Amino acid sequence: MVNESKKTRKLAGAGLLAAFAASLCCITPLLAVVAGMGGIASSLSWLEPFRPFFIGLTVLVLGFAWYQQLKSKKEIECDCETDEKKSFLQTKMFLGIVTVLAALLVAFPYYSSVFYPTSSANAAVVSAANVQQVDLKIKGMTCTGCETKINQAVSKVSGVIKVKSNYKTGEAVVQFDKSKASVAEIVNAVNSSGYEVVDKDSTN
Repeated sequence: MVNESKKTRKLAGAGLLAAFAASLCCITPLLAVVAGMGGIASSLSWLEPFRPFFIGLTVLVLGFAWYQQLKSKKEIECDCETDEKKSFLQTKMFLGIVTVLAALLVAFPYYSSVFYPTSSANAAVVSAANVQQVDLKIKGMTCTGCETKINQAVSKVSGVIKVKSNYKTGEAVVQFDKSKASVAEIVNAVNSSGYEVVDKDSTN
């Protein structure tokens, strides 16, 4: 019984670790904002291709942990067992809390944008002749949190009218007043946020 409880605790820990690994590429940009270290924002983007594997591992490990927990409960239903009180780490409640935390971590990319303050581009009257658009190809975006961070960084550039990024395509479209801002300033804003502009296409 003690061995089974230890197994359950270890499995719960492994499941939580796998869930954390699955969301790490999207948690990093938020940690970068909190810590003020933009350079680490895309440092773990290489984990993104392994995300399905980590999610599958989380489900398998926690599923087996629940199987062990429920199986051990059945096994103690006999007269030979002693009435020994379980610690909290051996209970279904603990495993349930771990499961909920793991689910929140796995789903983090889908709600990560709520942790970033809403940003808006500079609202001003701009002559149509001064409006320019640049399409940026950006390396390192892995979730909606990355989109929000890039949008915020670019919106701070004076003269930017509108910015929209998409992590699925790895692109950002920026409209700006060319009399107040330049493509180089916008590219620098993206790069300074921890991502990398690998290509750009500017149109009037």
